Amino acid sequence: MILRPGVRRIVGAGLAAGVALVAAPAAAHDATSDVHARVTAVAGGPDVVTRVDLEYDLTMKSAWLTAKAYEATDPEVRREQLAAHVDEVSAYVTNRFVVEHAGEPCTPELAGADVVERSGRAYVQLDHRFDCAGEPGGAHTVTSALFPDAESFVHSTETIIAYDLDGESGSAVLTAASPSLTTGEHRAVERALHRAAEFFVLGVEHLIGGLDHVLFLLALVVAARRLPDVVLVATAFTVAHSVTFLLAATGVVRVPGAVVEPLIALSIAAVAGAYVWSVLPAITPRGRWLRFVAVSRPERGRTVATGGRGTGIRLGVVLAFGLVHGLGFAGALGVDEPWSWGLLGALLAFNVGVEAAQLALIAVAFPLLVLLRRRSPRAAPWVTGGVAAGVAVAGLWWFAERTLGA
Repeated sequence: MILRPGVRRIVGAGLAAGVALVAAPAAAHDATSDVHARVTAVAGGPDVVTRVDLEYDLTMKSAWLTAKAYEATDPEVRREQLAAHVDEVSAYVTNRFVVEHAGEPCTPELAGADVVERSGRAYVQLDHRFDCAGEPGGAHTVTSALFPDAESFVHSTETIIAYDLDGESGSAVLTAASPSLTTGEHRAVERALHRAAEFFVLGVEHLIGGLDHVLFLLALVVAARRLPDVVLVATAFTVAHSVTFLLAATGVVRVPGAVVEPLIALSIAAVAGAYVWSVLPAITPRGRWLRFVAVSRPERGRTVATGGRGTGIRLGVVLAFGLVHGLGFAGALGVDEPWSWGLLGALLAFNVGVEAAQLALIAVAFPLLVLLRRRSPRAAPWVTGGVAAGVAVAGLWWFAERTLGA
């Protein structure tokens, strides 16, 4: 098939941008990591049981094991490597994940080890029982310094902890700046506000750090030509992903990451590809047979509105894909905690953080697009089409990667 020069240029620009975008997420993901932990008091005493999930490859590297251990990809080989080095791995974790009772450190004892999957990635799962001296009723303090910046493998590690200690239950985010949680001090209001602030920041970080969500949002913004269009699609996306995020995070809905992650990638390719399809008539005047129903279709520097039917289809697509992205947000957060009003407050704070980051991105990107279209109406379809083509290529690559497990 012979492509016209204009089409070749936009496809070439899209492929170049797509390669750059595909390369970026790997580095972004390896730069940070989340640890997931559950801490529960043993009935009738001060002892505590914990379950900690850490990324497999980072755990093996941080425990200074051989490349054979951290480069393993087969699930059974990973389990064999963990079994062979379980003492070193347990020592690494318990040296940096510490439980204290009444100011005295508790003594850990390994109770189980396995390799599990979280959001499509392998995690080491360690169970410990902490023997705590003293009488019941004293305050417990949990401190996490896992994967510190000094190890140089990752930075800004966050430990998302769910706890049931000293008559309190909830969740918290432990960071290098705030590495400890203390229960039983009767500071519930202060702790709830601090928790909400932590989850708000976590929501901002998850949107900004999740390149797939950012690119989906960018594809939506690029396709809109008027402020009401942006408001409409952003609202639809917000409503949709908020619903599934809350349902999934509270355990009402459970969808495997192996299903959600490829669908997120496909949504990026679909939305970006639709815009590329719609903009081609503006770049190739003879290609008037290329049509896609959208909110607006740029043509020779003008805007041709398509009417209510196109708007309805577009909103339906955004709503459907927004539901999928909400499941992705919940999978990334990974809170494993029974329902409570405190949990709802934390989830709402996380969602507000996501929305704040989303609005900030729109506030930056949309005025730039408006300026581009006003100052360079002929160049605008090329620039926006090239950006959308790159986003589509990245989405297709991720879809293939996540589907095939590459």
